Amino acid sequence: MKQKDILLIVVVVFISALVSLFVSKALFAPHKGRQQQVEVVTPISDSFPEPDSRYFNTQAFDPTKLITIGGNTNPTPFNAKQ
Repeated sequence: MKQKDILLIVVVVFISALVSLFVSKALFAPHKGRQQQVEVVTPISDSFPEPDSRYFNTQAFDPTKLITIGGNTNPTPFNAKQ
């Protein structure tokens, strides 16, 4: 490379940097235009209130408990040979 080529490359890089700086400032929003209001959210607590006693009491039905109805001793209830 000749001395002129290096000088030309440096000048082109400097000019393109200046042009891109001005173009980017013109295209993108300024710092004041980037402000946005957001809704404030209340923090989540790890404590829960006691459930209502009308719906959750100690005498209520427990759907997770296994219920056996009758004493069926047939191991294959859907077999025709009973």
